[in-house]
Amino acid sequence: MSASLVGDGVLLVALAWQVYDLFGTPAAMSAVGVALSLPQVATLLFGGVISDRLDPRQVMLGSDLIRLAVMSVLATLSLTGQLTSLWQILALTAVYGAAAGFFGPAFDATVPKLVPAEDLVAANSLDQFVRPAGAQIFGPMLAGAVIAVGGSGWAFAVDAVTFALSVACLLLMRQLPLAAAGTSHEPAESIWQEMKSGIRFVRSQVWLWGTFLSATFTYLLFVGPTEVLLPYVVKHELGLTASALSLILTSGGIGAIAAAVTVGWIGIPKRFMSYTFGVWAVATLAVAGYGAASRTWQLALACVLVNGLEAAGTVAWATTKQRFVPEHMLGRVSSVDWFVSTALLPLSYALAAPVAHWIGVRPTLIGAGVLGAVVTIGFLFLPGMRRLEENAMYEPRHMSDDEEPATSADYEPRHLVYIEHPAPAPAPALAPVSATASIPAPASLSGPVSMSAPAASAPAASAPADGDAPADVDAPADVDAPVAADREAVPV
Repeated sequence: MSASLVGDGVLLVALAWQVYDLFGTPAAMSAVGVALSLPQVATLLFGGVISDRLDPRQVMLGSDLIRLAVMSVLATLSLTGQLTSLWQILALTAVYGAAAGFFGPAFDATVPKLVPAEDLVAANSLDQFVRPAGAQIFGPMLAGAVIAVGGSGWAFAVDAVTFALSVACLLLMRQLPLAAAGTSHEPAESIWQEMKSGIRFVRSQVWLWGTFLSATFTYLLFVGPTEVLLPYVVKHELGLTASALSLILTSGGIGAIAAAVTVGWIGIPKRFMSYTFGVWAVATLAVAGYGAASRTWQLALACVLVNGLEAAGTVAWATTKQRFVPEHMLGRVSSVDWFVSTALLPLSYALAAPVAHWIGVRPTLIGAGVLGAVVTIGFLFLPGMRRLEENAMYEPRHMSDDEEPATSADYEPRHLVYIEHPAPAPAPALAPVSATASIPAPASLSGPVSMSAPAASAPAASAPADGDAPADVDAPADVDAPVAADREAVPV
């Protein structure tokens, strides 16, 4: 994956520079953004289902092979001087985007197969270290150097090489086990049925669909303006070179790496949903810095804040999703995440140029950051949005295929086993109380992310064989009296 991420960073700079060299307008870059994002959105759901049905390694391999072919054609056309029409770039980037739609859900489904649950935070921190290192540091730096020496065509050729390296690495990777969906011997679901089951699961979880919708509207507001207008500001308003754009993007990658390492070191806060939305809101607000900046270092500082805080929130979000979504559903849930989150990206790209023409480039960037931050933090206050973090003392119960998707009721506290000890001899001066007196449970129970929650009442006296405890019996006022049997509550 690291090699293809370097390629993504090369493409980010090379494609923007090629488009502005040939056509010189934000409208052309908006069209390229639509062509890249629309097919990607269209293939995301299908990519998630395929990743759950097949070895996700094979899905990533196919995606990289197609993008290798696209970059090879694009490099050839550019180097031979035949890349002269916008439709050529639009067609090739559309194929690239369609292939990219399979890669993200497949990678998300791969991580829990390779990493133990207790190491997910560290793994996701490493992921957020590698992504910016490849896509925002080495990729842009390499693109800037290559463009300065040989032009965008050679940068496309370097991008093709990075995908070839990624293909070689995936071929060396061992085959991954398919996720166990249960013990049912019923015929396998069709692709459409599996897609619907993934959507149904997401609809049952407020914390999932709320986060997805938050990303939908936030990305609508700031992704298009950032990717279309930031290169324009660097090239046309500040009169800088491709190397300057590379430097700005590289600084953002350094910020993302620093944030990922920090989160991996100190862990995720107890209020992990509040934390995630909080840092994402501040990251989005920092986009306004692109519109206010008048120096290269100011653009670089804004990029550090945007990418660093974005990475810090993404580590927490990825870990939350991997812990609370069943493994056999993770590919589909991730594809719904990608699909819903990016659904309005084509519109974001399409609107960036006309809005900038109407109100100006810099007001567009400032407005995108401010409005995006307001939208992000607003979704945190949806009813039930923070229930998952409040119930984090609960452990998710494994579901079989014939069960309905999980709701908050599926997060059950660990059971308490009561160990009977011999009853002490009653003191003659004290009156004994009934053995059915209610015994309080421990104040908190440890959960999958080690968070405390309000106290839960323990079962009374002794539980029946089926685990349903009888109603508690009110204890007498004299709670200091000895009981007939001393019991110790032990969580299991």
